[in-house]
Amino acid sequence: MSLFKLVGKRLLLIPVSLFILVSLSFLLLELMPGNPAITIAGDFASDEEIAKIEASLGLNDPLGARYLSYVGSVVRGDLGRSFFSNEPVLAELSERLPATMELVILALIVAGIVGLFLGVLGAYYRGRKVDQITRGTVTLFQSIPDFLMALLLIFFLFYLWSVAPAPVGRLGFSDVAVDTTTGFLLIDTLIAGDVNAFFVAGQHLFLPVLALGIVYAAYFGKTARSTMAIALDSTQVEFARACGLPERKVVYYAFLQARTPILTYGAILFGALIGGAAIIETIFSWPGVGNWALSAILSLDIPVIQGFILAAGFVTITLFLLLDVLIVLLDPRVRF
Repeated sequence: MSLFKLVGKRLLLIPVSLFILVSLSFLLLELMPGNPAITIAGDFASDEEIAKIEASLGLNDPLGARYLSYVGSVVRGDLGRSFFSNEPVLAELSERLPATMELVILALIVAGIVGLFLGVLGAYYRGRKVDQITRGTVTLFQSIPDFLMALLLIFFLFYLWSVAPAPVGRLGFSDVAVDTTTGFLLIDTLIAGDVNAFFVAGQHLFLPVLALGIVYAAYFGKTARSTMAIALDSTQVEFARACGLPERKVVYYAFLQARTPILTYGAILFGALIGGAAIIETIFSWPGVGNWALSAILSLDIPVIQGFILAAGFVTITLFLLLDVLIVLLDPRVRF
């Protein structure tokens, strides 16, 4: 299968996948218990006030009419307005998504480095003391929930030892101002040439990135150990050793053989973390889409919830398309 043919097939699937995602998000939110009008009006509002709000939001319209209106708006690039802030959902999403992406990307880099080190080390020394230590470390990382890891890091690194800044947002209580270009603070500060702002942004990324990175390193560690163990027992590795290649070369070739499932698992974790980092974002007052969506769920802000679902779905679909292309480029066997 040629690369262009593969990309073409995947691109044709994107509109279909998005249509299914739009339809499911609409129907599932219709089944959600509660009435947004009551939440907006308050518990002591009269029936007339609630009815007026329902009419203004179109909640009394037939289900089919609301569905067609919603699909038409999405096709035009209009995700509606928040029930509470009255701001366009797309504008709020564009403002908050880079904060989550920056956090998730850095956390996965940390998780990948730590997890691959533990997994490859355990696979190479499997059955020995080093393997037992690495497996115990991976099990420990996996047994601690991310929110508990975050609280432990805050307690020790911020409260007791004062080596990390207060867990309050992307810039904390500093008077640093950054002009938004990409939304990624580390990149924007470099574009502006503001070294101090870059340092402050990096400091405030340290704790949430470390919390997510340590917990999710366990998943990379388990995957790397299992795939590397198979690769190290393969005939290719036996042949490489028989040829007298240095051991580091042998391990490198084994890793090349095992990298495809590791990359696939990393992409799955990336998609999961877009929304799965919501608790971490809440703990650190991080202005990302996870924290935003969680607040919307608690307040029944349906347009925001729908916008978040569509954004997370679109990012995941696009990521898997890029992953398919990358795997074809890295592994010639897939092309045939």
